[in-house]
Amino acid sequence: MTSATDTSTDPAADAAVRVRFAPSPTGMFHVGGARSALFNWAVAKQQAGTFVLRIEDTDTSRNQPEWVDGILSAMEALGITKDDPAFEGPYFQSENAGIQKEAAQRLFAEGKAYYCDCTRDAVLARTGNQQTGYDGFCRDRGLEYAEGRALRFRTPDDGETRVVDLIRGNPTFPNKNLEDFVIARGNGSPVFLLANVVDDIDEHITLVMRAEEHLPNTPKQQLLWEALGQTPPQWAHMPVIVNEKRQKLSKRRDKVALEDYLAEGVLPDAMVNYLMLLGWAPGNDEEILPFDELVRRFRVEDINSSSAFFDIKKLTAFNGEYIRALSVPEFTTACGPWLHAPYAPWTEEQFDSEVFDAVAPLAHSRVALLSEITSNVDFLFLDAPVLDEDSWNKAMKAGAAELLADVRTALADPALAGWTAEVLKDTVTAVGEAHGMKLGKAQAPVRVAVTGRRIGLPLFESLEVLGRERTLTRIDAALARLTETAARTSEEVPAGAE
Repeated sequence: MTSATDTSTDPAADAAVRVRFAPSPTGMFHVGGARSALFNWAVAKQQAGTFVLRIEDTDTSRNQPEWVDGILSAMEALGITKDDPAFEGPYFQSENAGIQKEAAQRLFAEGKAYYCDCTRDAVLARTGNQQTGYDGFCRDRGLEYAEGRALRFRTPDDGETRVVDLIRGNPTFPNKNLEDFVIARGNGSPVFLLANVVDDIDEHITLVMRAEEHLPNTPKQQLLWEALGQTPPQWAHMPVIVNEKRQKLSKRRDKVALEDYLAEGVLPDAMVNYLMLLGWAPGNDEEILPFDELVRRFRVEDINSSSAFFDIKKLTAFNGEYIRALSVPEFTTACGPWLHAPYAPWTEEQFDSEVFDAVAPLAHSRVALLSEITSNVDFLFLDAPVLDEDSWNKAMKAGAAELLADVRTALADPALAGWTAEVLKDTVTAVGEAHGMKLGKAQAPVRVAVTGRRIGLPLFESLEVLGRERTLTRIDAALARLTETAARTSEEVPAGAE
C-alpha cells in the first residue's frame, strides 16, 4: 500500500524547468561537483530553463571567502557564466536562515514536528543498539522549545514514500524504516535536510539532479516538501565517480580538484567534454563533440546508474585531441602561462618569444597537456639543459663518446653546407654510418647531450633553432662528463684487475 506521500506527477509539466547546483565553499572544486554542474547546466540550456547557483555556506567553521571565489571561477572555466540568460544567482543559503526557521516553527505548530531532549546515550540505553536509530521516545511528551532541545520531524508510521527518479526508476522507501529525523538543532538552527528543502521551494526548483550519495536523504526531503504543502520536484541521482580501483574518488587519495587539472594544462573545453561523458554517452560511438551538440543530445533518462570511471589517461588523450584542433597561434597563446613564472624554470630575460614561435609548430602535435610544453622547450632558454639521468644512462653507452666527438667535429667544420635541419640530419646520419649505427641510435647521444632528454621535439629542427655555438658547447660539456666518468671508473678498478 502506498501512502499519501506518493508523488508520481511531473512537477515541471506546466512550468519551465528550474535546476540548481548547490556547492559548499569548503575546499577546492571537486570534479564530481563539476560534472553535476554541467549536467544541470545542460538541462537548463536544452529546455530553455533556469540554472540556479546556490552557495551552501552554513558550515561557518569550514567556509572561506576564497572558496566562494574558487567556485565562481571554476564555473566560469566550465562555461557556466553569470551573463547567460539561463543563469540565476549566486544565492547564499545563509541568507535564507529566517525562512528556514519559520518553516521549522510551522511544522512544529502543525504537529508535524516535536521537540526532543534525548541524548545519544539515552537512546542507546533504551534500544541497546547503535544501529536502531531514534525510537520516538519524545513523540507524545509535548515538550516546548528550550535550549538544547532538537526539533524532530514526525515521519509516517505506515505506507511508503515513492520517489520519482529519472535515473533510478521510482524507488520506494517503507516509512516504518524512516526514523523521526532532526530538522533543527538544539540552538534552533535548521539542519541540512530542512534548509535544503526550504531553499529549493523558495527558488522554485523543479528538478533536483545530484550525486547518488544523497539518495537516502530523498524520502525524508520529499516528506518535508509535502509537509510544507508543496509538490516535490523530480529527482535524478547521478552515478558515483570512481578511480581505477573502482573506489569512490576521494580528495585524500585521488587528484579530484578541477583547479589542479586546469593548472596542468587541461583545456576547459576538453574537461567539459570529458566530464559530460561520466555516466552518459551521446550515442553513435561519438565522444569528442562541441558542448552545444552534447547539450542537444543530452537526456537525463539516459544517464547510467552504474559508477563512472574517472580515467585520467582518457582525459589526457581527449586533451591532446583538443590541443591539436587549435591553430598554431591559438596553441601559442594557450601555452602562455607555462612559459612564464611561476611555471617556467627560466627567467623572463632568458625567454625569447621568437624562438618559441619557431618551435611551436613542432610542439603543437606532441603535447597532451599544456604543462608539457615547459619540458619540451626548456633546453632552448636555459644556459644548460636539465639533464635526465635515466636518459643519460641509456644514451651514453659504450661508443657514445667516440660518436659524439666525431659529430662535434663534423658540425664544427667550416665547410658544413649550412645550419639547417636537413643538413644536420645528413651530417649525423653519415657519422652514425661510419660507426656502424643507424640514425635512430646515432642521434640518441646527441639529443641527450643537447636537450638533456631522450624524448622531445624533433632533434634536427631543434638544433637548427638552438644554433651552432650553443649546440657545440653542449656537446663539449657531454664529452667532458663522459671523460670524467671514464677516468673515475678507471681509478676505481683494483690494481691487477683486468
